[in-house]
This record gives sequence, structure tokens and C-alpha cells, in this order.
Amino acid sequence: MKRIGVLTGGGDCPGLNAVIRAVTKAAINEYGLEVLGFQDGFKGLVTNNYVNLNLKSVSGIGHTGGTILGSSNRDDPFRFLTMVDGKQTYTDQSDRAIENLRNLDIDALIVIGGDGSLHIAQKFYNKGVNVVAVPKTIDNDLGATDVTFGFNTAVDTASEAIDRLHTTAESHHRVMILEVMGRYAGWISLHAGISGGADVILIPEIPYRLECVIQKIQQRYEQDKKFSIIVIAEGAVEKGGEMVIQRMDHTSHDPIRLGGIGNKLAQDIENASNIETRVTVLGHLQRGGSPIPYDRIISSRYGVAAVHAVMAGKFGSMVSLTGSNIITVPILEAIKELRKVDPEGEMVGTARALGMSFGDCL
Repeated sequence: MKRIGVLTGGGDCPGLNAVIRAVTKAAINEYGLEVLGFQDGFKGLVTNNYVNLNLKSVSGIGHTGGTILGSSNRDDPFRFLTMVDGKQTYTDQSDRAIENLRNLDIDALIVIGGDGSLHIAQKFYNKGVNVVAVPKTIDNDLGATDVTFGFNTAVDTASEAIDRLHTTAESHHRVMILEVMGRYAGWISLHAGISGGADVILIPEIPYRLECVIQKIQQRYEQDKKFSIIVIAEGAVEKGGEMVIQRMDHTSHDPIRLGGIGNKLAQDIENASNIETRVTVLGHLQRGGSPIPYDRIISSRYGVAAVHAVMAGKFGSMVSLTGSNIITVPILEAIKELRKVDPEGEMVGTARALGMSFGDCL
């Protein structure tokens, strides 16, 4: 084992640079390896666009947001946008990517990504590439790991937003809705809602009823609490309804772009109750900025563990936090199904015990 590659795929996420730094330092300091970083995710693998990573190039990046390698959530080598006979079409460029790896004498590839990127990583492993994965997503929805890096920074950002909304909501006696990311899982909404002391937490795993949301707001009015805070996940669904889709992006692994449920709920509340309601969509603020200390540490642990997994020949695996330990699990286990909030779980039970509603009149 002399040379390894690393890439960051999918959406950006706090902690990516900390992983790149850890991979590079561990590979060089412990094993004397060379490290190449492919730029813009899997696109760099196809176009052979890479940089040499060394101790100097990764110095001082552990606390920074984003990724020095760039990323992409739409360049899948197995379905790559290509110009054929003057027309754009999708072709399988995976063999081209593998040939680039071979020409560069890369012995193993570390893929840092979420569900979409890890599906691609598994396909490359099936074709004989020595792959080790690192779990990245603010959504915290990857299976076979207790937590993905970036999630806790996103929760921190959302919690701070709730703190700020409290003061304006109380001043104007309004209902304030905060729409957060998470796709089809409610982890950010749930954790931020508990942390920020929200009155209503709406998540995809528990379909809400409008009348139950209004009931909670009115109960607070009767208790002389003339404001309410609602945290709603972008994938939350009204009972009997459908997810609100902002747009479709067919160039991406997951073409559905969620967004707009917060505005829908606000309009529904005002129409049904005449209660003044305002919406804040946190959006990509959850992805940006420096990672909090927890994510810097877990990212560093993941990066070092990924290099150890490479040297141990544990290919086709993902480094995973289980309890307090970092272990390796098959990538297939991580992508088998999305990790979602258990409606009967301890976290939901804690929120209910604190008097928080999930819009289900329980």
C-alpha cells in the first residue's frame, strides 16, 4: 500500500475538512503513504482532476467549513452527463474512473459521503475497487452508525435560531415556524426542538393534524402564553397529505428537492384560526460555517479510522460510531435503509414528557 485517494461527495457538511486533514495526516505520519484528493466529488474521479495532499496543504483546515476538495451531488460515474454526437446524455463512465485510479497507482479510495455517495462507493467496490467509506450527512439518516458527522453542528445552528425566534415571537405574540432540513428523517427537527424548547415538533415519521397543532397553540394562549414556537422538518407531512416538493432536479441521485412545508403550515394556521404566523426557513445555513468541537473530534476519529481500515484491508466497509467506539461495518448495512426517528423511542418520549406536541393530539 503506497498511495490512496480521497474524495468528498454529495452536499457540503461541517467537518469535511477535518476528515480530509485526519486522513492525510494519519496516512503520512503513521504509514508513509501518498494521498491524492479528487476534486468535486466523483466528477474528479471521471475527469482525472486531483491534487496532491500533504501535511502543509491540510494544515489549519480542521476548524473550517466546506471542503477544500469541492463536492458535487449530481455527478454519478455510473450515470454521468456526457456529450454524445453533439447531444447531452447519461452514460456509464465508471470504467473510465477505475482506469484513472489504476493509472495513478492508487491502492485504495476513501469516500466521504452520505446515502447517495455511499451507494456509488458500493458499486465501485462491486467492480473491484478497494473502497472505505466515511459517514457524512447533516440529516443523520445513515444506517449502521449512531451518528454522522455534521449533524450536531446543524442541530447547534437550528437551536440558536430557535433561541433568537423566541424573543421576537414573545414580543409580538406570534406563532413562529422554523423549517429545518433532514429530508425524510426528523432528527434535526427533533433534537433542535428539544434543545430550543419548541412547543410543537413536526417530523416525517409522525404525520401531523392541523387541528392538533392549533389545539396546542390555543392551550398556550389559555395559559397566558401568547406565543408558540414550531419546528418543522422539510419532509414533514400532514396526515392524509403529501410531502411538499419545491422542485425536481433530475441530474441528482435523489431528484426530489423538499421545501415549503413551513409556509404551507403557516397559511393553514392563519386560515383556520386567524393567529398571526411567521416562517423562517433555515436552509443551507445548516450546512455552512465551522463545525462545532464535537464534529471536529468525530470527523478526526473517522478520518484516522478510515486509514486504519484501509491498511487492515477492510474494503467495502464504512467506519461507524457504535456507542463510544469506532468500528467498521459493511457499506451495504449503512445504505440498506434510511435511519429514521422511532415514533415510540426515548427521544420522542422525552419531548412529550416536556409538554411538546408532535401534532398528533396525544
